[in-house]
Amino acid sequence: MSGKEMSRRRFVQGLSVGGAFMLGAPIVLHGCERSDGGTGPGGDQGAEPHPLRFAPQVTPDGITLTGAPGVADIGGGVLAPAWMLNGSLPSPLLRVRRGAPFRLTMQNQLPQELILHWHGLAPPVEMDGHPRFAVAPGASRAYEFTVEDRAGTYWYHSHTHMRTGEHTYRGIAGMLIVNDDEEDALGFPSGARELPIILQDRRLDASGMPVYSNAGPAMMAGVMGSEPFGNGVRRPYYEAETAVYRLRLLNGSNARIFRLALSNGAAMTLIGNDGGLLPAPVSLTTLDLAPAERADLLLDLRGASVGARVMLQSQAFSMAGGMGFMGGANLQGQAMDLLEFRVARAVEDTTVIPTALPAVPLPDPAAATNTRTFRFQSQMMVHTINGNTFAMDRVDATVPFDTTELWSFVNESGFPHPVHLHATHFRVVSRTGGRGQVMPWEAGRKDTVLLHPFETVQVAVRFTAQRGLYLLHCHNLEHEDMGMMANILIE
Repeated sequence: MSGKEMSRRRFVQGLSVGGAFMLGAPIVLHGCERSDGGTGPGGDQGAEPHPLRFAPQVTPDGITLTGAPGVADIGGGVLAPAWMLNGSLPSPLLRVRRGAPFRLTMQNQLPQELILHWHGLAPPVEMDGHPRFAVAPGASRAYEFTVEDRAGTYWYHSHTHMRTGEHTYRGIAGMLIVNDDEEDALGFPSGARELPIILQDRRLDASGMPVYSNAGPAMMAGVMGSEPFGNGVRRPYYEAETAVYRLRLLNGSNARIFRLALSNGAAMTLIGNDGGLLPAPVSLTTLDLAPAERADLLLDLRGASVGARVMLQSQAFSMAGGMGFMGGANLQGQAMDLLEFRVARAVEDTTVIPTALPAVPLPDPAAATNTRTFRFQSQMMVHTINGNTFAMDRVDATVPFDTTELWSFVNESGFPHPVHLHATHFRVVSRTGGRGQVMPWEAGRKDTVLLHPFETVQVAVRFTAQRGLYLLHCHNLEHEDMGMMANILIE
């Protein structure tokens, strides 16, 4: 590598000769990867579940987040190497109020460059985490802006070019919650009954350690594993009361899509997604959550008996036109138990499940003055948008500020692509091909939308917060690292 960039040919060659990039050895968190990928498709069926834990909560009011290698308890006292912020897996939960200042310093003590992106927020361009601002090992970067975004469940993670997949998998990711007066007045469950949970999948080596390698088929399908993790804990469970819980769920996986459902078939009430509260609550027995998407759910356990166990699962599913198993690397659509709720105590809870929510401001498709098309293509170990791999300083589209446009995201490949746009939220207008409909969980404001193979999704976009150079990319992190990213100049 010279400077910030490496030629794509050398990058691919390095991956194909032993799975290395920048480290001179295969990228693993511990030991050597087994030929069957550690736990393999079936996983270790004898593994014990472990209590769910929650990240320490801090307010970004002048704090420092230090990224450094360390070890983390992944359940049952098992210590695994990880890259962490402030020694926490997951990274600390940042909670801030709308209108408050956001001030922190990121200190990089990792052996690679690092930059943090505040996913879902719309800070000034210098604060957003564009990879051109990545800092070297031993250096730091100050972030300071005012949070103008509405209440919602957001998150943050590394956005270092060609390193995002590795960094996120190793542990550089945390939740970010914005509160405001409007939402506070609705009386949703809070305190011990508000559960912020990062759901992820992992592949384990022969000694039970998480292992990362993006070589071979994983470069195309994305890195997936057969072991569920919640907030950094393997096979988590939570001891609950007979009460209503607010589940703030984030799919923090590199590539795997979860089809969420409860093992007892009960419905959950969806009250919010990527951009905060929905226009109206939705009762659902299943919903799909792609990497980077969030779901804000109410789980009502008041009818459960003490001793009951309810599993939050990812149900099996298939995608028309999707690629096959690719030598066992593509686990997309395979069923997985994610998180078990164990009802341990009976209590009285008078929480009222809402039947209405405040109005949500959304871009009006009828007001669009321009249309654009972005084509997502994956073939021959290359991932592109409109035929181009990412270039750090190339402007791929120039968009006027405060003007509504209709954008079409076209998936021309056999792989799913969760498409993420920085600096704003959009409205999902239509879907053609594949599933052929806007899904109930895609109402309201979105910053990430899932494209199944050969689907086209049209969204209404309006940038009203900031001007400058921001990103559009696939949030399959291996696709992003391999070039499926574009620069959008807002002016």
